[in-house]
Amino acid sequence: MLFVYIISINICKKLKTYDTIPARMTNKMPKKITLKKFGTPDIGYLTPSTAPEIPFGVRRIFWIYATPGGVIRGRHTHKKTALMLFALAGTVTVKTETVDGTKKTFILDKPNVGLLIPPMVWHTEHCSHTSIQLALGSLPFDEKEFIRDYKTFKKS
Repeated sequence: MLFVYIISINICKKLKTYDTIPARMTNKMPKKITLKKFGTPDIGYLTPSTAPEIPFGVRRIFWIYATPGGVIRGRHTHKKTALMLFALAGTVTVKTETVDGTKKTFILDKPNVGLLIPPMVWHTEHCSHTSIQLALGSLPFDEKEFIRDYKTFKKS
């Protein structure tokens, strides 16, 4: 696990970083983004972590795995952080809601297809037990950046 963490730190150092997300991403809806994959079925595939389709510099990387069935994760929004979520294995169902009440459900089940979640979009995730969910964040972790109370989110 330490090896993966060190690789994650090195990837973050090599990528462009921003103090905030690009202006073109504010007040946007969540959407799926397909990253290029390289390879063939007989040798496997690779998707680079520096994919130009990711619209922000990656400042945080984390993954979620071995989630028991029936557990709902997320249940929060970020004030300024954008996220890209991927299901590297298994299936992740993501439900989103914007401040204006627009709700959408996304199924992530391909490792090269991610979900872009702009700031101020409430999201929950239901992960299959065999899933591995990768999350890329536009800003480093900061607990003050989270809104974890749904009523507070709706008043924003």
